[in-house]
Amino acid sequence: MIYSMTGFGRATFMLNGAPYAIEIRTLNSKQLDLNVRTPSFLREKEMEIRTIVGNELQRGKIDVSINSERKDESTSFVINKKIVQEYRKQIRDLNAGLALDDKDYLEQILKLPNVLQAEENELDDSAWDEIQTCLVEAMKNLNSFRSQEGSALEKDLLEGVAIIEKLAAEVEVNAPLRIEKVKLRIDENLNKIRERVEINRDRFEQEIIFYIEKMDINEEIVRLSNHCKYFNEVVHENILLKGKKIGFIAQEIGREINTIGSKANDATIQKLVVQMKDELEKIKEQSFNIL
Repeated sequence: MIYSMTGFGRATFMLNGAPYAIEIRTLNSKQLDLNVRTPSFLREKEMEIRTIVGNELQRGKIDVSINSERKDESTSFVINKKIVQEYRKQIRDLNAGLALDDKDYLEQILKLPNVLQAEENELDDSAWDEIQTCLVEAMKNLNSFRSQEGSALEKDLLEGVAIIEKLAAEVEVNAPLRIEKVKLRIDENLNKIRERVEINRDRFEQEIIFYIEKMDINEEIVRLSNHCKYFNEVVHENILLKGKKIGFIAQEIGREINTIGSKANDATIQKLVVQMKDELEKIKEQSFNIL
């Protein structure tokens, strides 16, 4: 099974009567690129969250977001009574020292720094266990999404390789015909100059054999076939990470196709090579999004 690196997973939990959501978004990346955003009461657990997510998802650009879903934010802040009392005491002392009228400045005090503070949730072991369970559920939902995307990718990859194998079979059929065409063309040109030039037949045949050997693409066709078979095996392997491996095999397939094209010396085979390259480019683009 193939997993896409692109996906989304979400799960919710309750903490002190308030709803929270964990959302995980992933995009393709060569390595693990993990970004975690949490409320302040979870900052101390950030490294543990990174470890849990990194061990499970392993590769890709991953954004983990843990946020409150409380719609009414009016109670999300509390007044720090100690700071208010301290501000009022200092103001009274200042009024007394300057012989000013004692006046209540509560409205102004509430606007001073640190009077309003974000209400913090207490994170005990039970709450942390619940958050971890929710995190695992979000990753499970993410992997379900990536599995669905991966199934579509797998279908396209296998179809692309099947097309390359079909085109390679056509190249194999046309390869001997191309050799005969070359021999016939050389003989025709040779007959035109036979009366004017003395030809060493043995040396000529040796050169022909050498020339034809340079045009031989049987080894490339065999290697291309083997690479395509291995590609199919890797796609069906029961392992999680296979994107890089598929990319490497695609490079080897491309190397054989390029060699066939450079040695073809035949319009029909060149057209088949262009079609194989086109399919291979599609495979390479898709391989970038495979986990």
